[in-house]
Amino acid sequence: MTSPLTHIFEVEYRALRPRAPLPPLDIRFRRFTSLNTTIRLREGKLLVRLSDLLESAPESVHRAIAHILLAKLYKKLIVPAHADRYRRYVSSDVVSRQAEYIRQTRGRKRILTAQGHRWDLDEVFEDLNRRFFHGLLGRPTLTWSAHQARRMLGHYDAAHNTIVVSRIFDQPDTPRCAVEYLLYHEMLHLKHPVRVRAGRRCVHSREFQADERLFPELEEAKAYLKQL
Repeated sequence: MTSPLTHIFEVEYRALRPRAPLPPLDIRFRRFTSLNTTIRLREGKLLVRLSDLLESAPESVHRAIAHILLAKLYKKLIVPAHADRYRRYVSSDVVSRQAEYIRQTRGRKRILTAQGHRWDLDEVFEDLNRRFFHGLLGRPTLTWSAHQARRMLGHYDAAHNTIVVSRIFDQPDTPRCAVEYLLYHEMLHLKHPVRVRAGRRCVHSREFQADERLFPELEEAKAYLKQL
């Protein structure tokens, strides 16, 4: 007997590819550490893996997920209504809290050290905290990344209260303003947490951007980052 979710995927497949034969479907929920959704075509079979956090979602959201995944796989246009429905669901307060919880309980954060070969992130943080935040920001876990990442130069992980800075900046010739700017930007995420407005996540609010412009060596630091 076909499960309701399999039936939804079959319907959406036929809507997107009415003349193509329907391949076998293998749809499973997994204990991911985030709201992951994946689809792959392997040996003629469609393999779909969804976060177990989505198992109790309404049928309309399951239909939106099926449409989005199949449209991406077969390079079709995504219907805006489906994209909006999915975005609103995963951005809701309840689902956002659940997602944050499973990241904390299931996820692992690789913590190395704040003391680099050239720069000490703890020292830079305390200096920035005193200069820009009146010393009021609680210090999260600070760590250099494991690799010299060029795509993700820095990020704040709210689930683990951790700021990670790419080790590519822990070099003798890296100007201090570049390290300060990266850390200052991530510290602003502590001051201005992510908000949800009209179903959309607002990561860099107007207040965030206004505070970022207060960094005195902003242009110099950004120019250095662009060189990378």
